[in-house]
Amino acid sequence: MVVPGRSGARVSGGEAVVDELADEEAALVTVVRDFVDRDVRPVVRELEHANTYPEKLIEQMKRIGIFGLAVPEPWGDGSVSASCYAAVTEELSCGWMSLAGAMGGHTVVAKLLVDYGTDEQRDRYLPRLSTGELRATMALTEPGGGSDLRAMRTTARRDSDHYVVDGSKTWISNARRSGLVALLCKTDPGAVPAHRGISILLVEPGPGFAVSRDLSKLGYKGVESCELVFDSMRVPTSSVLGGVEGQGFTQMMRGLEIGRIQVASRALGVGRAALEDSIRYAQLRESFGKPIWEHQAIGHYLADMATTLTAARQLVHYAARRYDSGARADMEAGMAKLFASETAMEIALNAMRIHGGHGYSTEFDVERYFRDAPLMIVGEGTNEIQRNVIARQLIGRNPIA
Repeated sequence: MVVPGRSGARVSGGEAVVDELADEEAALVTVVRDFVDRDVRPVVRELEHANTYPEKLIEQMKRIGIFGLAVPEPWGDGSVSASCYAAVTEELSCGWMSLAGAMGGHTVVAKLLVDYGTDEQRDRYLPRLSTGELRATMALTEPGGGSDLRAMRTTARRDSDHYVVDGSKTWISNARRSGLVALLCKTDPGAVPAHRGISILLVEPGPGFAVSRDLSKLGYKGVESCELVFDSMRVPTSSVLGGVEGQGFTQMMRGLEIGRIQVASRALGVGRAALEDSIRYAQLRESFGKPIWEHQAIGHYLADMATTLTAARQLVHYAARRYDSGARADMEAGMAKLFASETAMEIALNAMRIHGGHGYSTEFDVERYFRDAPLMIVGEGTNEIQRNVIARQLIGRNPIA
């Protein structure tokens, strides 16, 4: 009989990435890995199956400094490189992808403030974002809009020194626990081209703001995803990110670069967890008188899973290095998100094949990986959108003279 568990199998491959980090960053990744092994793994199955918000684990993440990874001095303890951020995200997701989801949008908002915020906006929000005292989320997707951000219907109409905001957003993670929402909306619906009329408003919950409902999900349990409604909500004009209207689309596209690297890193964590469980199970489970990994079909599954996961990790960290260089990284982040998410989905499916009936049992974690993996295929822009981004950038960077 094979006993469910995670001990005894850790896939190598990420160590080379960690070895390239500065000493303090490598130490942080180790702290997060130890936190996952010590505090997350023993409770994740119970919390996830009950769809329970992991309050205690989130508080521990705050103490570790995970919510301040994008906040530099003087507002925080110092931001980390994108490669370190990716490695931390992978470690969290290897334990429970929902924990990485709890800090993903928060980090993007912090990055947006660091890169584009006014001095007043940075001083107001970044110190509290760095500690997790203030949680933040992005509000992009609309019920009828999906990945077409320029087709949004949420508007902010100027009224003296305020905007009046009307519209709705959906699939907003951490919506009930966030005190700051980076809202993408139209401040000039008649602008040509349309993206010049889009701005980001830094919105704090108040009159006219409502979380209308929680969305039921296949996976990504424990962390809420909600619909938001804005009904004639009055927001000060000083809430425009950077203080200038019409910059929101460009700002958010840069924000989505680190967001897509983060989602790709989540996929690495889920894929790694599924592979580690499969390696362990394939050694413990026997059929026809030998461990099942010795059967060629199972051995080949393991070989392909490890190979594609290693390739995905290299692509993610290539995108992270490109992002850290300050260069435009939308193509690289799109490649990383596309390949890593498809890889995680394939690994999760093959892990279920390897585990057989146990893979379908809630007594093993494989079924959770299989439910969590699809989120990365559609989250932060579907993979079909990623292919559009990659193709457009390929042509844009390589025009015919």
